[in-house]
Amino acid sequence: MAAPAPNPQVLPVSNPQNTITTTVTTAEQQPPQPAVRAIVSFFSESIRHSLSHRRPWPELMDRSALAKPMSFSEATLRVRHNVSYFRVNYYVVVSLILAVSLLTSPFSLVLLLSLLSSWLFLYLLRPTDRPLHLFGRTFTDFETLSLLAGASFFLLFLTPLGSLLATAFTVSIALVAAHAAFRVPEDLFLDDRDSNQPAGFLSILRAAVNVPPVPPPVPARG
Repeated sequence: MAAPAPNPQVLPVSNPQNTITTTVTTAEQQPPQPAVRAIVSFFSESIRHSLSHRRPWPELMDRSALAKPMSFSEATLRVRHNVSYFRVNYYVVVSLILAVSLLTSPFSLVLLLSLLSSWLFLYLLRPTDRPLHLFGRTFTDFETLSLLAGASFFLLFLTPLGSLLATAFTVSIALVAAHAAFRVPEDLFLDDRDSNQPAGFLSILRAAVNVPPVPPPVPARG
């Protein structure tokens, strides 16, 4: 009597279509990153990257390297060299002066925060397919932009906020220019990356503009 043939073992085979469907469904279920969090993360990374290129503060405040320039042309050359070398440190000094000026005037600080919040939530972060609804009325993009521009003009030119910002900028620029003119740059050497790539907000704009173009496709030879 012949022995019964063994049953072949069936191995489980995964369906790639089901795997792709599950992956797509999982990706769709993940909530999108909020716009505010994305903007905060972007600016925090940009600020952290810029601060990593700052010069040592003792080198900036070295009193033995201060000397009166002999002429206006020499002062101009010093300002150009020192601004390129200490630009991140100068950004920090200007920001600190602005922050201290705003903290000494809480009313101006509230006005500035209100103005920035209005621009962010009413125009910049608002979806383009959703018109603005306020006080039972729908505003178009042009009307919203006009209202924000008018509010910005009023707060910057007809309130103490504008004079406070102008004074703080004037003092900070004068302080930076005086230090750059009296700092002898003989012991300061610029790197290639420092002399070619500006730090701060301008570097973000330049990186956004200088995008390499996509080369055209090469036609196939028959």
